[in-house]
Amino acid sequence: MTHISRLRRAASAAALLAVGALPAGTALAGPPTTPPVKSVGINVANIDPSVKPCEDFFHYASGNWLKNNPIPASEVRWGSFNELANKNNATLRSILETAARDAAKAPKGSNAQKVGDYFASAMDSAAIDAAGLKYLQPHLNKIDAANDLAAMQMLIADPKAHVGGPWFSSGVGQDDKISSQYAVQFSQGGLSLPDRDYYLKDDARSKAIRSAYQAYLVNTFKLLGSPEAAATAQAATVLRLETRLAKASKSRVDMRDPYANYHKVSVADFGKDYPSLNLPLMLKMQGLGTAKEVIVGQPDFFKEVSNMLREEPIADQKVYLKWQLTSSLMAALPKAFGDESFKFTQVLSGAKKQQPRWKRMLQSTDRALGEAFGQLYVDKAFSPEAKARAKQMIENLRLAYAERIMATDWMSAGTKAEALKKLNAFTVKIGYPDKWKDYSSLNISRASYLNNVLAAREWGNRDNLRHFGQPVDRQEWGMTPPTVNAYYNPSLNEIVFPAGILQSPFYDAKADDAVNYGGIGAVIGHEMTHGFDDQGRQYDATGNLRDWWTKEDAEKFNAKAAVVGTQFDAFMPLDSVHVNGKLTMGENLADLGGLTIAYQAFEKTPQAKAGKMIEGFTPEQRFFLAYAQIWRTNARPEYLRQQVQTDPHSPAQFRTNGPLMNMPEFYKAFGCQDGSKMMRAQGDRAKIW
Repeated sequence: MTHISRLRRAASAAALLAVGALPAGTALAGPPTTPPVKSVGINVANIDPSVKPCEDFFHYASGNWLKNNPIPASEVRWGSFNELANKNNATLRSILETAARDAAKAPKGSNAQKVGDYFASAMDSAAIDAAGLKYLQPHLNKIDAANDLAAMQMLIADPKAHVGGPWFSSGVGQDDKISSQYAVQFSQGGLSLPDRDYYLKDDARSKAIRSAYQAYLVNTFKLLGSPEAAATAQAATVLRLETRLAKASKSRVDMRDPYANYHKVSVADFGKDYPSLNLPLMLKMQGLGTAKEVIVGQPDFFKEVSNMLREEPIADQKVYLKWQLTSSLMAALPKAFGDESFKFTQVLSGAKKQQPRWKRMLQSTDRALGEAFGQLYVDKAFSPEAKARAKQMIENLRLAYAERIMATDWMSAGTKAEALKKLNAFTVKIGYPDKWKDYSSLNISRASYLNNVLAAREWGNRDNLRHFGQPVDRQEWGMTPPTVNAYYNPSLNEIVFPAGILQSPFYDAKADDAVNYGGIGAVIGHEMTHGFDDQGRQYDATGNLRDWWTKEDAEKFNAKAAVVGTQFDAFMPLDSVHVNGKLTMGENLADLGGLTIAYQAFEKTPQAKAGKMIEGFTPEQRFFLAYAQIWRTNARPEYLRQQVQTDPHSPAQFRTNGPLMNMPEFYKAFGCQDGSKMMRAQGDRAKIW
């Protein structure tokens, strides 16, 4: 079973800045007329004074940075998230290279030995090339040996069969409606392209991507030993089966409705509805034999999968399983496989050059053993003082959020009381887990990177399945400590900030409050607002999917949210390519709410009250500049097209300008006048909190 992540995560996509005219008595960006107070956290050299802040704040705040920081050939976008991740990677690379060098001296079975040997095996491309298909072949042979439906069912059910993630996703996670319990869950999956629409749309770009995918399939099957004609037929088989899965899959927008994707059924009824899946065998092989009920996300999809297992020739199913397995292991196979994978990635994302192997293998180690070497990372890169200050800022924002909830003129007293109850129940996690994962049952050696990858997957699967029947583990983390990101988890009603993001430009202990509230403060507010966005608001204070809103209040919320959706539908990152306001609704609401709450909290600080200028900017201007500069990003057009189609986060420039266009506080800070592009007419503005 493949673990289904239930986490709602913050954006790791960067966003761009823009700006407008200034109020009387406010210094223009540029050389101030009096000696400035030197700032920390905002680089005024990034500002493009040729752009008016009230016309395009994204390009005003970061225009010079955008001009001076082209996207590296190995990247598809480049911004502050990438810069910080690169800085973290330098620390992590040093840790990993030291661990690899010293692994032989480390106690056998220790985290240091496992981390060192995993990374060393991953970096040994000569050994990987020399091994050829030696370590993959036994798993391909298992697939070849399956000659009927019963054997196929056994392959899918057996966690040691290592057939990749075919057909669907499954795992153990919190029950959305009983958050104190774990449940066995099934969700649609099985596709190799980024989204169902890549298989179904007939525009020129979709056809070009499918053509490149077909070439990728053909060339990979040839590398596995198939002659040209056979490889071509196998490629057509995979594309046909995946297209059938795509037609049965829900769209990303439809997947955002938690009620529509929750169907609890008995094991017996699952067997009647989807007879070809053999659920009892699956549960038995996974150690979940005591389960009486399971949650099915998309019943129509599973009906189609059940039909496919019964109807599709076994030979075709084996081809599909071989592709799923092989394509999930490309970096652990000889270089020719990785080259084919990257050639296809270039068509999808526009990347010009493959990332260096050390960076890709660092990410692999993070996925496999993230909390093992994450412990070493926080020792080097995260101080107790940083944790304490972040905690204080979170509590300041929680107080500001409570004030905004109480001040709303559209919520009834009962709904306000429930909202405050939920806000006060937020669990806050900062930096790193209090309890680290135990990797003692995971065996890692230097002999084979591919075997290490499969061993880590098997361990991760066991780690997920062990939760069933146990009390909900509220100490568990869904991100590793070095991650430059954050998330809100509705079932645990928690906001989580890894150590990786609690650094400049998001957070700087030496910076003024305007910088920190505009940076990490807006990120904190963003995650808090996920608890009250179009999805998160449907979960209560204890993490249960339960409607705690009055009918009238829910209708008012939806009407206000629809204004945001309409605004973002109109944004175009590329000619004729529009943002999808429904797909990005939750993130757009979180950006607007987060910025609003962060600003309210900032206004209580001594800096805001004193109003002292730094480098020619008022505290309020510095707040908005800090917000814009964390989202500075250049992105390739191919990446932007894929982002708009598949990502719930809007492109960076709209994450900057979109919220600000609704904020009178921003207009006032930069003296924006009616008619300027950054200032919406009063009747067109979105305001929720």
